[in-house]
Amino acid sequence: MGSEMGSRDRPEPSPTMPSLLPLSSARAAGLLAALALVLTSATPAFALPGGGKTPRAIVEADSDLPPPVTGVDVEEHLGDPLPLETRFLDSTGEEVRLGTLLSKTRPTLLTLVYYECPMLCNLVINEQVRVMRELGLELGKDYEAVTVSIDPKDTPAQSTERRRKYLQSMGKPETAPWHFLTGTDENIHKLADAVGFKYTYEPSTKQYAHPAVVTVLTPEGSISRYLYGTSFDRKDVKLSLLEAAGGRVGTSVDRIVMSCFKYDTATRRYGFYIFGFIRLGSLAVFGALATMLIYFWRRELKKGATT
Repeated sequence: MGSEMGSRDRPEPSPTMPSLLPLSSARAAGLLAALALVLTSATPAFALPGGGKTPRAIVEADSDLPPPVTGVDVEEHLGDPLPLETRFLDSTGEEVRLGTLLSKTRPTLLTLVYYECPMLCNLVINEQVRVMRELGLELGKDYEAVTVSIDPKDTPAQSTERRRKYLQSMGKPETAPWHFLTGTDENIHKLADAVGFKYTYEPSTKQYAHPAVVTVLTPEGSISRYLYGTSFDRKDVKLSLLEAAGGRVGTSVDRIVMSCFKYDTATRRYGFYIFGFIRLGSLAVFGALATMLIYFWRRELKKGATT
């Protein structure tokens, strides 16, 4: 009776779920391993070590770009004046005030470099020379240039050597207004801070890490535009000088062309400005109509005089 009741009370296995009792130990171990794999793959990324993100150091190591150098940057100070009272030594060794080197009527290309730079400074200056030769603007007539060394150990003798080399490559006389300056660490930093030129010295290599940039100044000594890199577009350099001069340099055609281009802060390039072109076209149409009206008016006057 008891055996019969025990047999009647025991639950029958579900037809849809096989019993685990008859499974072999190997099969059970396989099911447990599969279950563990599913649970692990379903774990959200933020629950995994590192939050599921690749460490920044690995990303930078896998990229072709070098890691950023701390303290090297350009903070644009557009419209800000330079510290014109700062004093430097020119290529003859004479102390000069920065403000006296600006013409007050022409814009200036300002570069910050150092003479013992193994590569970057030479690339920037050589490219500047190339563009200056092709600008269609004349050094000393339409614009001037100032180059300042950021290394206080550089000397006027080195300024003389660099100045002669670059002026000769442009076919310009030594009297051309391209000033090469050296100075104290204090005055160099005053100028660099005003321009937003962030650089640092690396004791291990005994070199300066610095950005590659040419700064365009207004005739009064304010910052008008920044030109970046070691390859400059001739059009961008010319338009930036015309813009900084405010119409005081260049030909009439240059000033007309300038009205058809506008600086794009996103691309840091000058692009075609459709509204400037429309305005220029409107002026041309107005001029043509005015000429026709004057012509017909004068013809009517002549007819009236003959009758």
